Amino acid sequence: MAQKRIGTRARNAAAPAADPGVAAVSQSRIGTWALVGGLALLTVLVVLLDATTGHDLRVVPLLVVVPALASVYCSLRQTIWVAVWITTVVVGFRAGADGTFWDFVFGIGFAVLACALGVAACAARIRHAAEMARLRSAAVILQRQILRPLPVTTGHVLAHGLYVPIEEDRFVGGDIYEVVESPYGTRVIIGDVQGKGLAAIGAGFAAIAAFREAAIREATLTGVVGALEDAVVRHNAFSAQTGEAERFVTALVLGFDGGGRVETVNCGHLPPFLLHDGRARAVRLRQAYVPLGLAGLSREARAAESFDFPPGATLLVVTDGVTEARDAAGAFYPLGDRAGGWAAHGPQELLDALHVDLEGFSGGVRRDDIAALALRRAPVEAGRRPAGPGAVPLVPGPAVPAPAAPAPGGDGLITTP
Repeated sequence: MAQKRIGTRARNAAAPAADPGVAAVSQSRIGTWALVGGLALLTVLVVLLDATTGHDLRVVPLLVVVPALASVYCSLRQTIWVAVWITTVVVGFRAGADGTFWDFVFGIGFAVLACALGVAACAARIRHAAEMARLRSAAVILQRQILRPLPVTTGHVLAHGLYVPIEEDRFVGGDIYEVVESPYGTRVIIGDVQGKGLAAIGAGFAAIAAFREAAIREATLTGVVGALEDAVVRHNAFSAQTGEAERFVTALVLGFDGGGRVETVNCGHLPPFLLHDGRARAVRLRQAYVPLGLAGLSREARAAESFDFPPGATLLVVTDGVTEARDAAGAFYPLGDRAGGWAAHGPQELLDALHVDLEGFSGGVRRDDIAALALRRAPVEAGRRPAGPGAVPLVPGPAVPAPAAPAPGGDGLITTP
């Protein structure tokens, strides 16, 4: 018996916890006591109205619509309870009313059928909502497993991140980011795949996989971008063969080599913001090239350019889920105006402030995924190399410290379910 109890406990401990999304859709939107009070009041009012109208107009049978209404807002257990109550009231009314035997049979049969349909509708609603919740949860978990947990520290940059998926089953999106330490410095990408859904996630994953390899292999940033272009084109070719739509990816690729400047190639993405000396300004890039996957439509070859990145400065890069967020009047989020107030913040505090302010501005209504990276130059320690599996030693120059441990109380990546 003891062994049996131990085995049962082990199975229970190993069983996965219930999906919070599935549990949420199974819960009632109406409190039990509020439902009881409202149902009792409605029953009394309908019975009094029926007594007032007399035999000319019978109102009590109309109560059979109540279970159908309850199926929209109540849990399955509450809907069953409402159906039983309404059936009891209607049966009692029919038993005391005048009429033929068949009037009684058809009246009771109609009440039972209507209440049963209400219960069935509630069960179908909860089952469909649970399936959608599981689909959303699986897609979001898949995306979070692919995107690197932040913060991460390399020999050149400290990167903190904010990622907020839109959390709709057909709008699980394609915002991507990655930070890779290579023999040629630290390479960073942030991007946004055209469209939404699982197909967009597939294109984003193709771009991330190509970036992780090319960032270490390619000596130049334009070489990295060329490899990304080829990967997106190949993915689109495969998508066309399977009947899916071709997609492009806007991306901002950055290179940090330990100096005072940052190299970048902008493939149709938003420019970065530089926060320094109590001010915030958008970095003016000379050229924004076509997004990844569309190079065949342009005769202009992509080229890298650089800009100053002074010590103590923070570089903020975002996707259009931030800049295209709207308030109740339809106005776009003024990132440039708001960022100036956070210029003295550290990277994590900056992203915390951005997240809170963005939620307040939009009223919690998200129309797109939100991704943002806050990058700051990292102090260099001599005599260190990259840590972890597959680490590549740096070329002569400042060596790389091991990644810093996340701060207590979280991993530094802000996500909302």
